[in-house]
Amino acid sequence: MALHALTLLLCTFTLSLSFAVASSHMASSSSSSCSVVTPSTPLVSFLEQLQETALQTFGDSNFDPKTYVDLPLKFTLSETHQAFQNLPRLSSNGTVSAEVLKGFINRYFKGAGDDLVCWQPHDFVAEPEGFLTKVKHPEVRAWALKVHSLWRNLSRKVSREVEKNPQLHTLLPLPNPVVIPGSRFREVYYWDSYWVIRGLLVSKMHKTATAIVMNLVSLIEKYGFVLNGARQYYTNRSQPPLLSSMLYEIYRSTGDIELVKRCLPALLKEHAFWNSDIHRVTIVDAQGHSHNLNRYQAMWNKPRPESSTMDKKSASKFLNISEKQHFYCDIASAAESGWDFSTRWMRVPPDYSTLATTSVIPVDLNAYLLGMEINIAFFAKAIGDETTVKHFMELSDARKKAINSVFWSPSKKQWLDYWLNSGTCEVAHVWEAKHQNKNVFASNFVPLWMEPFYSDGSLVGNVVHALKTSGLIRAAGIATSLTDSGQQWDFPNGWAPLQHMLAEGLVKSGSKEARLLAEEIAIKWIRSNYVSYKKTGVMHEKLDVEKCGEYGGGGEYAPQTGFGWSNGVVLAFLEEFGWPQDRSIDC
Repeated sequence: MALHALTLLLCTFTLSLSFAVASSHMASSSSSSCSVVTPSTPLVSFLEQLQETALQTFGDSNFDPKTYVDLPLKFTLSETHQAFQNLPRLSSNGTVSAEVLKGFINRYFKGAGDDLVCWQPHDFVAEPEGFLTKVKHPEVRAWALKVHSLWRNLSRKVSREVEKNPQLHTLLPLPNPVVIPGSRFREVYYWDSYWVIRGLLVSKMHKTATAIVMNLVSLIEKYGFVLNGARQYYTNRSQPPLLSSMLYEIYRSTGDIELVKRCLPALLKEHAFWNSDIHRVTIVDAQGHSHNLNRYQAMWNKPRPESSTMDKKSASKFLNISEKQHFYCDIASAAESGWDFSTRWMRVPPDYSTLATTSVIPVDLNAYLLGMEINIAFFAKAIGDETTVKHFMELSDARKKAINSVFWSPSKKQWLDYWLNSGTCEVAHVWEAKHQNKNVFASNFVPLWMEPFYSDGSLVGNVVHALKTSGLIRAAGIATSLTDSGQQWDFPNGWAPLQHMLAEGLVKSGSKEARLLAEEIAIKWIRSNYVSYKKTGVMHEKLDVEKCGEYGGGGEYAPQTGFGWSNGVVLAFLEEFGWPQDRSIDC
């Protein structure tokens, strides 16, 4: 294991140089197993200490480590840190008593989330004109209006205090109001925002949708990429790159060409980030052709601050510092993927300690980047920039070929993630069929969401058959995987984004058979959301696709409610497919 870590160290260190020079404002090069590492801040480091102490004091029952790194300070960091150091310790083990620690937190901190204030969106209307005209069932329509009204519950504005005293907050200032996912996710998140925007457009809230895009653009302008979320501790990684898709949907709805002109430079900058050395991998296919594809790789080699106590525990089996650093990088990279966590990233499922995200070239990431390249070409054409159009059409053509060459499985009729050789340092990796991940994941079908694939009629027919026989389509939606590992991005959980991407790709194909399958998926998902809402009074982050009306579980935190992307997908499905008056809504 030590030799493996040293090999990874030598490999990745050489990759850091070019990107570190170009992006010194984002990250500093590191001698660890992760090629580029973003420095932490003194505030985040101190809050991690507080988190550790809180776990020792309160125990792990209902303990959420994220709470402690979200706490705003009332006084300066030096004053707060000194007071923390002066707390009386229990002589037996050096911990702090529950009463003393509670008193310290109440005196020196505001509540987690107190630096966000409730916001009433100016473009919210209780029942917008033309809202869900294809929903004829009165009960479903009444529920859809309740889901629509949740945008008010999830709308926030960053407090002026954050801009005035940023050193007291891990929350980052943003120029516009935000829509949060909900519950413990108190800040704006990157890929969640795409499905939030899809729902906002159904709700005719174009200004709110545009404000979200401009917030994400502001992050690119400051950091060089869209952060995982708008917190100091998320500056080391991104999330699935869907900003260009958000802009495309808004432009399709509003025709706002000035917004396109404003955002295009940021999209070009984001594309450069994702195609820098830390994310780019070259594969030589069976015919000897070289292809550039991309992977997730966070700029981090320590425990994630929002889950520091958990990550340290997970890494405790590794005795070598380099091994721990590489494992921490793989954990953060899985978080960058949005799939945190899944057997998809494990070399030996379901052993979490074999997580190796940076050794996976993911199907879905490369589909998103294909979409980004097509969208940038589209936007460039809209503003008359033919040079950029030509360049990005060439890039998208090359990526389509790479996706087909590296990921496509002729026997399984789906796209498969590709594993890189462990512990090797090739400039270009030679493709071998045995390195494709033969396990079935919903992500295997995400390329169908992109025009070059859904427009290919014969391909669509094969993919539809593969999806129907994959085992993923269950009683209440599409399962994330077929492996019940206890991780939340595995069976039996279903997630709104996956339902939507697959169903929308099927619809866009124009195939009657594909549309029928998409409608079946949407009906199951809408029903399960409705029944779970009826039982609990809230919308849930994820659902159990084996049991209609049951919310999902597993993973490292309690199931969350709110919930941004669940609301958005339900509204988008209802707009596309409607709901006839004579169709039952109950399971």
